Amino acid sequence: MKLSTRSRYGARMMLELARHYERGPVSLTEISKTQGISKKYLEQITIPLKKANYIKSVRGVSGGHVLAKPPDEIKLGEIVAVLEGSKSIVRCEVNNELCKHIEDCVMHPIWEKSEKAIFDYLASISMADLLKMDDSRGKKTKINPENRKGGPSKDKITSRNRP
Repeated sequence: MKLSTRSRYGARMMLELARHYERGPVSLTEISKTQGISKKYLEQITIPLKKANYIKSVRGVSGGHVLAKPPDEIKLGEIVAVLEGSKSIVRCEVNNELCKHIEDCVMHPIWEKSEKAIFDYLASISMADLLKMDDSRGKKTKINPENRKGGPSKDKITSRNRP
């Protein structure tokens, strides 16, 4: 399974908001600079997260975004499901009509179990857990500054700063 850039960047944005939880709103410009993700891309990610009530917007000079719930109440699996649009790793899981072999497909139960295992694991990790993991590493996740100019396809994570 390959998670989309949308999910990976969305998780990083949510982690950044969790770092600032109860300390006020964080602007997309600040998240963009800290995480090396284009502001335009972050704007697109915020739309489904707002609709699903994971983040709130705060207007004004000191405005930005905040988590709508405490970090320990937001699971990574929920964020990925919102940003991916489903919890399915294969198309036939979303719509059985896409596969004419669904009734006798030996792979179908394997895909179902794999999908469940992946999302059960992601659902076991909260934003608070990610903060603890990041703190235990002794540093905040940083993106290579030379990659900040490009959009999602040009952003690179080095082995030293992998989230």
